[in-house]
Amino acid sequence: MGNLIDGGEIVARMIKQEGVGHVFTLSGGHVQNIYEGCLNNGVEIVDTRHEQSAGHAADGYSRIAFKPGVCVVTAGPGVTDVVTAVANAYQASSPMVVIGGRSPLRQYDMGALQDIELGRVMEPITKWTQTVYETRRLPYYMAMAFREAMTGRYGPVFLQVPSDVLFGRLDEDSVQWPRQYRTTGEVMGDPALIREAAALIKNAERPMVMAGSGVFWHRASRELGEFARAADVPVYTNAMGRGTMRQDDPHFFSLSRKPAFAGADVILVLGTPVDFRLKYGRAPAWNPEAQVIQVDVDPGEIGKNRDVAIGVEANIRQALLQLTAEIGKADHGPWLGHLRALEGQADAQREHYMASDQMPIHPLRLCKEIAGFVDDNTIVVGDGGDIVAQAASVLPINQPGQWMDPGPFGTLGVGTGFCMAASVAAPDKRVLMVNGDGTFGLNGFDFDTFVRFKMPVVSVVGNDRTWHQIYVGQKEMYGEGRTPATRLGDNARYDRVVEGLGGHGEFVEHPEGIRAAIERAFASGKPACVNVIMDPDPPGVRGGYEFK
Repeated sequence: MGNLIDGGEIVARMIKQEGVGHVFTLSGGHVQNIYEGCLNNGVEIVDTRHEQSAGHAADGYSRIAFKPGVCVVTAGPGVTDVVTAVANAYQASSPMVVIGGRSPLRQYDMGALQDIELGRVMEPITKWTQTVYETRRLPYYMAMAFREAMTGRYGPVFLQVPSDVLFGRLDEDSVQWPRQYRTTGEVMGDPALIREAAALIKNAERPMVMAGSGVFWHRASRELGEFARAADVPVYTNAMGRGTMRQDDPHFFSLSRKPAFAGADVILVLGTPVDFRLKYGRAPAWNPEAQVIQVDVDPGEIGKNRDVAIGVEANIRQALLQLTAEIGKADHGPWLGHLRALEGQADAQREHYMASDQMPIHPLRLCKEIAGFVDDNTIVVGDGGDIVAQAASVLPINQPGQWMDPGPFGTLGVGTGFCMAASVAAPDKRVLMVNGDGTFGLNGFDFDTFVRFKMPVVSVVGNDRTWHQIYVGQKEMYGEGRTPATRLGDNARYDRVVEGLGGHGEFVEHPEGIRAAIERAFASGKPACVNVIMDPDPPGVRGGYEFK
């Protein structure tokens, strides 16, 4: 007879076997033996101040490490607290594994502590949700969880483990361990459809590419660049697609996206849903006569909201390799020249505000100052509304995974969790967070986690004292003074909150003070908050650019 091991040891060994080095959690009695298993197996435990942050950290870990991020939450409110993070990961196709505690099987429906069935709560926001009813089956359910998260369209999964199953003990020699339980292959596109798509792009006068998170998840950055050069097409990016092309690449475009969609005759959509961010593919935002080619690993996304001329179910990297080989060489120089001129117009319009010395500080001036601290060794986390939208258009994002934001679910409060993930999964990188002041209030107390784990994250808070995106819409619809629930504290010193938690704080009201404050924040070697007072009604931000 071998040694006796419990379910917590089994869970930890499966996590270790998967190559995952960290789990994110908030302490709970229903799952505490998983912590013991992690200690035994060299898996580091990062405990947060709220389960939502732990969930966001697992989401972020998957984006940085290209491995399933693991979040462990206790029963009842531990599970319900992580729901928002799971929904965000589902919408962003992040492969995270959530292990949730549950009251003992022998006490089901008896009124045990936190005795509530939450599997059905998780079902709409996960790829897969299951409950384990026998300790010896835990290895297989862990293997299923990892397989479901990391195949097809990636996404979160939920495994619920009753405490008597988790604390159950087995003879170690009797445990069967799954070892090879998922494919590592990549699905190629139908050759006939690839040929049709390549011909359509090559013969177009005004083609464009919209590249999204699928390019990132399928590690297709190099292939995207090679395709863009062969096809001679402009490439626009969104979500985790940001950074998959360098901004100094002559085929990278960003500021001219609106006229490109309105004027293109062929639009290649790569690994991004045609959702609200892309105006649902509808006119007048998109040329109604444009022929759309959509490539996605999830066939359910193809043809959604907009008819397609060609729909290709494929891994994005494989599809790009096929398209590049088929196209050979194309020339769309006049179209690229036209769009580059429009980019210049837009850049000239925003440059005035980026150089502004106005007070309160203009958000574009703040973003320009932040940009000076972003190099290829910096991971940037965007957590906010308008300030993050502006930062996304200004900051030099040139590496895959260098930029992280919530994604299509638009969840505010992801920032601290994402920063934790970046700190542990990429310890050689500098981590910079761009916050709105509203978002700081959601999970800001996890600066305590940064302090405890010595994570020198620097947060720059664009503090306009409002929930700005809502405030602007309300004012336009109902008038001045009719904007309830949008104002925040005029004297909120987020920098002092961080100081009180053991970090470094800076308070900035003058534009000339921004750079030095950020420099001091990074030099402190501590988690830091640079609280910048920003104009709540900045000119030149809403309405987009005027193109001639």
